[in-house]
Amino acid sequence: MFDIGASEFLLIVIVAIVVIGPKDMPVALRTAGRWIAKMRRISGHFRSGIETMIREAELEEMERKWREQNEAIMKAHPQVTHEAAPDEIAPEANAPADEPAVPMPGSAESALTQAKTEKERSAEPQLPLPPP
Repeated sequence: MFDIGASEFLLIVIVAIVVIGPKDMPVALRTAGRWIAKMRRISGHFRSGIETMIREAELEEMERKWREQNEAIMKAHPQVTHEAAPDEIAPEANAPADEPAVPMPGSAESALTQAKTEKERSAEPQLPLPPP
């Protein structure tokens, strides 16, 4: 970080011993260590704050893109609202692709479908009940 070589570091130690003295050197090193630790904590806190702001900006951008894509999908595939009259909605439109449309109860189509299913049931072979 500071690009200090071994010879430069040795020179700093010798000057510190001469200026501070060997007697006060442990106290000076402890104080220097506390200051360095405090600077590291502050820089780490600052760095995490910057990273959080970057992440939030990226999330906002992603949410904006998702909203735009969702709007494009909704425009491409409009859905029928629940407020529409029942005669406006075809039963085939609401039925799943693999199942036939279920007719409305009370209609002639419903009675015909019910009669067909009863006829199919009576044509099926009946299995005997298992013994108790």
